[in-house]
Amino acid sequence: MDGTLVDSNAPVDVIWNEFSDAHGLDSTEVRAYAHGRPSRATVATYLRDDQQIAHWIDRIHHLEATMFDVVTEIPGAGALVRSLPEDRWAVVTSAIREPARERIGAVGIRVPAVLIGADDVTHGKPDPEGYRAGAAALGLDPADCVVFEDTDAGAKAGLAAGCRVVVVGQGRSETLDALPRVADLTHVTADATAAGRIGLTLS
Repeated sequence: MDGTLVDSNAPVDVIWNEFSDAHGLDSTEVRAYAHGRPSRATVATYLRDDQQIAHWIDRIHHLEATMFDVVTEIPGAGALVRSLPEDRWAVVTSAIREPARERIGAVGIRVPAVLIGADDVTHGKPDPEGYRAGAAALGLDPADCVVFEDTDAGAKAGLAAGCRVVVVGQGRSETLDALPRVADLTHVTADATAAGRIGLTLS
């Protein structure tokens, strides 16, 4: 969702800068690690005290649930999902489910019937659990699914689930650099085939 449907860089930077400043951490390093991972996994990586972890997870979830006025649509996202049958696409995100639904709606994109949030899985990205759950909820084999991702953790999760992966944006890593890439979703079109499948064209 973040970085593929919704540009949430501004609130994400605020959240992780606040966390980093409170603990004397390098905010650039923390933001890079957090990108594409569930917030609870990032917090637990940098903190050891259970009470502090619980406090910061609550704080981050509060910010995620309230900072909707500074998010924007990734170019082409709305048009692409409007071209898809509602039961043929899903969101698998490292954000908590309800704030994710609000964030998608805030940019005018219809929320899909299937949305797998961080609170719906035991293991977040780069673990494939979320993408496998999303494919199962759609009644599809992961091999028949295409994942759009902007992060290394997300791309690894999609690949490990058995999906094909397309990178959105300019993120760089060994994994991302080996995959097909589009600058944004204005470069993706979808068409139904005679067999009822969805064909995607990248430009």
